[in-house]
Amino acid sequence: MSTIEKNAVQAGKYGTKQEVDSFIGKYKQERWADNSERMGKADSLSVWFTLEELEGFMENVKNNGGNGVRFHFGVFPEGYGENPEFVGRQTVVMVGNRSKDGSYATSKELHIHDGEVPKVLAYVGGMPCPPFCGSGLGNKGSLIVRSDNSMEVI
Repeated sequence: MSTIEKNAVQAGKYGTKQEVDSFIGKYKQERWADNSERMGKADSLSVWFTLEELEGFMENVKNNGGNGVRFHFGVFPEGYGENPEFVGRQTVVMVGNRSKDGSYATSKELHIHDGEVPKVLAYVGGMPCPPFCGSGLGNKGSLIVRSDNSMEVI
């Protein structure tokens, strides 16, 4: 085990169903409703990746000396991919990081050399929901109260 592994700070924890519902419900109420209203369409509530994608990215980070991943919030730009429904919706961007002491406070973007120019080790995209939700949403909805006091159940 390396020194960094021994000193690594635990940045998160496993959550209960109540915690998950609380985090997501608060996001829907305080961010999602306004984003969707401003965009004129439902913004994404989640982004899906396969385990193989995530494992492959994490392995690449480790193989290049990284010891962390920072998740940035992003927006699908015009012209991204083949599906115009992605444009403008929120997503996550995963960026490999290296920290000299295992803490987030000293973490820096991980760059790899691919030819002559170093490039950031990052993974972008994912499958946004909406519009592509599959059947994993369950039957539970959230009540969103908009700024004009109108309500919507999602």
